[in-house]
Order: sequence, then structure tokens, then C-alpha cells
Amino acid sequence: MARVKRPLTPFSLSFLDIMSCGFGSVVLLFLIIKHNIDTDVPVPVDTSDEASEAMLLEEEILEGKQNLARTRNTISKIDEALAIAQGLARRIMEEIRETRSLTEQLAEDADSVELDRLKLNIKQLEEQKKQLQKEIRETGDDAIRIVGEGNREYLTGLKLGGQRALILLDVSASMLDDTIVNVIRFRNMRDGLKRNAQKWMQALEMVDWLATKFPRDGKYQIHIFNTESRSVLPGKQGQWLKVRDREELNQVVKALRKIVPEGGTNLEKAFAGISRLRPRPDNIYLITDGLPTQGSKTIRGVTITGKQRLDLFNRAVKKLPGNVPVNVILAPMEGDAEAAYAFWRLAMSTKGAFMSPTEDWP
Repeated sequence: MARVKRPLTPFSLSFLDIMSCGFGSVVLLFLIIKHNIDTDVPVPVDTSDEASEAMLLEEEILEGKQNLARTRNTISKIDEALAIAQGLARRIMEEIRETRSLTEQLAEDADSVELDRLKLNIKQLEEQKKQLQKEIRETGDDAIRIVGEGNREYLTGLKLGGQRALILLDVSASMLDDTIVNVIRFRNMRDGLKRNAQKWMQALEMVDWLATKFPRDGKYQIHIFNTESRSVLPGKQGQWLKVRDREELNQVVKALRKIVPEGGTNLEKAFAGISRLRPRPDNIYLITDGLPTQGSKTIRGVTITGKQRLDLFNRAVKKLPGNVPVNVILAPMEGDAEAAYAFWRLAMSTKGAFMSPTEDWP
């Protein structure tokens, strides 16, 4: 079979292949030439953000180094202060130990000295007790004996004695001091300070002194009065107490020490209370410091005059039982000029005695 011849055309497959290869070679050559140019010339790069970030990091590093330096300085100062504080603490602890040691030593010495002193006091008191018991057995006169230094007993002129002795003790607020200003000051103080007022303590010592003069086979009673009048021992109103009963007499003394002076002075109730005692007393000792400020008669007004107080005194005197001597011990008080004469007249009219004690009596 014969082969058919194809017609020859300029755009056959071979031609196209040759053209494609040629075109590819040109492109390849172009790319090679472009690459060389790119590598030879540096390409500019935008580094503004990276530079800023680097600068910020450098600033933070610098600030951190500064903070680190300050921290190290602070730590050094703290370490130095800590070392000083520890040194002071050790010194203080040493001083405390030394002080405790010295205190313990002084306490031991003080306890030893105090114990020796107490033993000596006990021994002296026991000797005084034996002496007092001996004197009581020999004399048998005083129910209580006051032991002290110096000339304690003065020539008083009081009518001592009697089988039934009554003590009337003023416990009004004026018994706190000699002046009106100080009386007002004491009234606003605590009860403990009132009980320790010098004038009141002297009044209690007067009662103690009179009690030493009670006959041992006699009887007694102590009435206290301000706006009211009562026996110093509750439940003993209208009863005579026996001098021989030492326990009861000690109760009376303790009860007196608990009294707080307060209120006004009603002498009329004090004298009226005497009538409740049966039989009546044969000797009265009145301890006061001035004319009364109250009575059964009501005084109008805020203040009271000397004439009104004298009128209250005269009314009170009418309540006294007859033929009973009244011995008056008048303590000092400013602003009451009529009191001395009025109480002196009362003592003379009843055949008693009158005295105004000094600061150191009894």
C-alpha cells in the first residue's frame, strides 16, 4: 500500500516546539539577568517598628537596673538597721536580766528585813499586852487603855464616871473640817477620804478616850446624830451595853470607823432620843462643833441665821432629862460665834463641864 504524503505547512508541531524552546530560553536568560541585578543592589527594609521596640526594651532594662540598685541599697539599709536593732535587743535583754537579778536580791533582803521588823513588832505587842493585862488586873479601872508617846492625857475638867454613860456624837457634814469651804469640798469626795478627814478622826479619838474612862462594872451607850438620831449599833436602840463585854465594845469601835459624816445637825432629835433609855443616863458626853441647823420647826429660806440656830438650840435643850450633867466637847467651826457661849451655859446649868480641845487632843 502506497504511503500518503502530507502537505508541508510552516506551523507544524516541530516548528512550534522550536519556537517554544526559544521563547523559554529568552525568558530564562531574562530571569538570570534580573536576579543578578537584585543581588548586587541592596533592597531597603522598613525597620522603624523594630528600632522603637528595641529602644523601649533598652529603657526598661535601664530602669530595671536602677530599681535593682535602689533595692540593693534599701536591703543594705534594712540589714544595717536590723543589726542595730538586734544589738539593742541583746543589750536590753542583758539589762532586764541584771534588773531581775537585782530585784530578786533586793526583794529577798527586803522580805528578810520586813520579817525581822514584824517579828520585833509582834514581840513588843505581846509585851504590851501582858503589861496591859497586868495593869487591868491590878487597877480594874479602864475598859480600854490608850498607849502612846508623850503627854497624851490632859487635865480636861470633864465629869468622868457614872454607872450609865451616854456619848452623843455629831456625825453631820460639818464634822469633816473646820472651814465651810473645805466642808463643801469634802462633801463631793469619796467616802474613804471623808472617813480619813482630820477633824472626824479626832472626834473618833475623843470617843476612844472617853471609852477608856468607863468603869468596868458600868454600862454605856453611844448615839450618833445628824438629821436623825440612833444607836451606833443597829438593834441596840434604847438598850444599855455592858462595859465588861469587850467583844461588843470592839463592835462599837468598828461601827464608828464605818460612819461617813453627812447631812445637817438636828440636836433636838439627839436629846429626844435620850428618853428611850431606861433607866436614864447619869452622865452625858456631847461631842459636836456648833449650833444645830435643823429641828422640829421648819426654817424658811435657803440659809439660816445665827439667831435661828440659837432658837433651835434652845428648843433642843428643852428635850433634855432633868438632873443629868452634860459634858460638852466643842470642836472648832468657823462662822458660829454663838456656839461656845450657848454650850458653855448648857454645861454649867446641868453641872457638867465644857471644853474646846486642841488639835492634838486626846
